[in-house]
Amino acid sequence: MTLTAPSLADFEDMAEDALALIPAELRARAADVIIRIEDFPDAETERDMELDSPFDLLGLYRGIALTDKSVSDPGGTPDMVFLYRRPILDYWCETGEDLVHLICHVLIHEIGHHFGFSDADMERLEEQAEAAGEG
Repeated sequence: MTLTAPSLADFEDMAEDALALIPAELRARAADVIIRIEDFPDAETERDMELDSPFDLLGLYRGIALTDKSVSDPGGTPDMVFLYRRPILDYWCETGEDLVHLICHVLIHEIGHHFGFSDADMERLEEQAEAAGEG
C-alpha cells in the first residue's frame, strides 16, 4: 500500500474544513485574513525567526494585530496566516494526531495573533473547536 502526503490543494481543503470548526464569532471577525498554504517558510522568515530548521515552524501570522491597529493607519499589506504543509505533516507523522485537528490548532493559534489573544484565550478557543468537531 502506497501512502501519499496531501498536496497543497488537499491541504487547502483541509484548512477550509478546519476553519469551519473555529467558533463562528472568531471566524466572522477574521474573514479578511488571507490563509495561505506553503510547503515551508521562506528564507527571510527562517532568518528573521532564527529557525534551526524550516520544520520548526508550523504556521505564521503576518500583519498587525487588531489591538495594535489604528484608524489612522493607511492599511498596508493584508493580514495573512501561513500554514506550512511539510512541517505540519512532519509533526502529524510524529504524533499521530488527527490532521484536520492539527491544522485547526495551528489556524486558531495564528488567527489568535490577529486578535492579540493570550495563550489562555487560544486554548479556550481550541477547546470550543474540539467540542464543535465532536458534535
